[in-house]
Amino acid sequence: MIERISLNSLKFFYFVAKYNSITKASKKLFVTQSAVSKQIYNIEESLNIQLFVRRNKSLVITQEGELLFKCCQRIFIQLDECLTELKNVKFDKKQLVISCEPTISMKWLIPRLSKFKDLGYDFNVVLLTGGGTVDFEKNNIDLAIRRNDFNWGEHIFSEKIADEYMVMVQASHQVHTHELLVSLSRPNFSKNLIRITEFKEFIHQSPQIELEHFYLCLEGCLAGLGATIISIYMIEKELERGALQKITPIIKDNSSYYLLSHTNITEDPRKIIFLDWLKNEMKETQINYLHSDTQISKMID
Repeated sequence: MIERISLNSLKFFYFVAKYNSITKASKKLFVTQSAVSKQIYNIEESLNIQLFVRRNKSLVITQEGELLFKCCQRIFIQLDECLTELKNVKFDKKQLVISCEPTISMKWLIPRLSKFKDLGYDFNVVLLTGGGTVDFEKNNIDLAIRRNDFNWGEHIFSEKIADEYMVMVQASHQVHTHELLVSLSRPNFSKNLIRITEFKEFIHQSPQIELEHFYLCLEGCLAGLGATIISIYMIEKELERGALQKITPIIKDNSSYYLLSHTNITEDPRKIIFLDWLKNEMKETQINYLHSDTQISKMID
């Protein structure tokens, strides 16, 4: 009898029975509701039984459906455990390919990768630079670090790493500057900054010089070309050695950094390890540079 019913049909039935809803099952399976309904119909036709009945617009599983659901639960749990074990074997000593925006890569992540390597995990991290949408399969990318200033799609798994904090700075050797260096690498960057009271006045009063990336704004700022508004994660070394001075307090800009993946992060031990490490490292940066700004320190979790 098993040759008459596909495993795919049983998977569709399992999700409908689990959530008591064709709509929820279709969302979990990333297929249309009609596709789910058709698979349920195929099982019912093959077995000549009714698996569900509708009562007051609700889907109710029948006695026969309940028996099949319990059987599917046992089978799919065992199958999931087997697949997880196979994945764990596959992940051993495999490279973890990370895509990260250029400036945060150069100024924050790369200086820390040696610390991660020293922890002794049995996989290596390979870093690619890039921003915006991610083609995981085409570029063989495992994880991407991005800010939530664009829609990456419901099919992408995501986990929050840390909130973004911005500050206006200028070179320490400058007495005063009128120009403002602005990066073009983030969507609607200037418009979003105008909404922040601490930045609004400076943006309106200062002639803006637009540059392609934040690292260009940073280098221009250090060279005395003007002030810039930039993430604290990108300038911690410059603040540490006194090369920059803050013009404004450090401000949370209501955006955050996320770790993105085309597969469930919790199913890959390497991804969980790297996510936890990123969270701890960004928390350390916050503690180091926000505690002196009393306006912000209370906002740290």
